[in-house]
Amino acid sequence: MIDCHVHLWDPARGFPWIRPGSPHHRAFRVEDLRASAAGTAVSAAILVEGSRGDAGETLDLRARRTGHPDLVAGYVGNLHVHGGGGPRRFRELLADLGDTRPNGMRMGGAGWADCPESARALLPELASAGLVLELNLGSGALSAAADVAARHPELTVVVDHLGNPPNLRLDPGDWYRDLERAALAPNVVVKVSGLLTQQHGVPPERIAGLVGRVVDVVGPDRCLIGSDWPICLPRGSRADSLELACLGLGRLPEDERRKILHTNAVRVYGLDRVRLPSDSPEPISSTTDGI
Repeated sequence: MIDCHVHLWDPARGFPWIRPGSPHHRAFRVEDLRASAAGTAVSAAILVEGSRGDAGETLDLRARRTGHPDLVAGYVGNLHVHGGGGPRRFRELLADLGDTRPNGMRMGGAGWADCPESARALLPELASAGLVLELNLGSGALSAAADVAARHPELTVVVDHLGNPPNLRLDPGDWYRDLERAALAPNVVVKVSGLLTQQHGVPPERIAGLVGRVVDVVGPDRCLIGSDWPICLPRGSRADSLELACLGLGRLPEDERRKILHTNAVRVYGLDRVRLPSDSPEPISSTTDGI
């Protein structure tokens, strides 16, 4: 399995969103990421930016990718912090990084309107370089992804955390409509992640239904899986998070599960080579064969 959503950070170096005294207010390093894979079938991970707030985070992510290729298969930087330099400087950065450039760049905010114009201006550069755009929006992520995908048909748009649906104790309402709209755009991919945090208190069978609906609507060729570690830790371990994300996949044939758990990540992020776990991916319960 390729875990398509993990973070590393050190609050001493930025990350202003991390509140002192919170469970996340500590350094999470490579050795922590390695240890967190215990009890899972994870063979590699995609490291996603953590909103440190400066362009240097991209180079730090790169260093972890190049320094630990057995653990980190690829990385996604923060597009916001590179917008100020304009398209030319961004092209130069990608050229300088060469084969070690990011596999994607992320934009986020409460909604699409919070994504700065300077970052939006870099979307053609992402498409030209073959890098994905990741969206992490508090609301309207699936609808925004559909709009961006239509304007940039050559750009792959990955929607983090299923587009941040509301907790299923409420009516998902517009989220279902937006999911169907996003599914019509062939260059939109949905990442099944963030469920342990977002869907706290929801019965597992309802979460399985949510995941199953995403796979049915978008298709198994356009879904990824991620733990959102260490964000998930107040609610459970990385293994717990992946187990929850895999609910709803048990009914799929093995080849479709393998797409969601591994093959799609290789294609979407342009990974050259990732070691496969030796066993067949059956990550349905951490209490049996592991995740």
